[in-house]
Amino acid sequence: MTEPQRRTLRTDARRNRERVLAAAQEAFAAEGISVPLDEIARRAGVGAGTVYRHFPTKEALFEAAIVDRVDRIIELARELTTSPDPARAFFDFLARLVEEGSVKRDLADAVGSTDAPEYPGPVHELRTAIGTLLTRAQHAGAVRTDIETDDLMRIIKGAFLATHGTSATPAQRNRTFAVVFDGLRTR
Repeated sequence: MTEPQRRTLRTDARRNRERVLAAAQEAFAAEGISVPLDEIARRAGVGAGTVYRHFPTKEALFEAAIVDRVDRIIELARELTTSPDPARAFFDFLARLVEEGSVKRDLADAVGSTDAPEYPGPVHELRTAIGTLLTRAQHAGAVRTDIETDDLMRIIKGAFLATHGTSATPAQRNRTFAVVFDGLRTR
């Protein structure tokens, strides 16, 4: 096999892995961890063997799906830390968390966790990035200074639990988070 063919296979393998992760995230968000791996393979447009090559168990796939989603949220937070408007960056980030978490319970669980032993690296990175956004918004005078990162994480987790553990409508979720956001703002 030539070098270009090897690179193509690696590129295909990477692309297949990304397709499997995307399909798994969608399936787990909609149906929970009970969705069969064969169904995820079908949704990704790959064979079951491809799924098993990348993820030997459903739990490994579930964990990878969560970590991938958290990594994407971390990327967004890091990008926003250089925004010239710290207040807007902070509240835009929170709005994105709400949007993502409103349909993806696993993200809400990971974001709100203060001690997630299953994902210590990604959760720590996420908390650090959120802490940076919070501090910048506080220094800009847009967010209460008596809120710390741990407080914010608990507030977000509580709001997620209140809106996802019930039969809250999208309008009720939006109102809940509007109240939370207003409570974070300085007067």
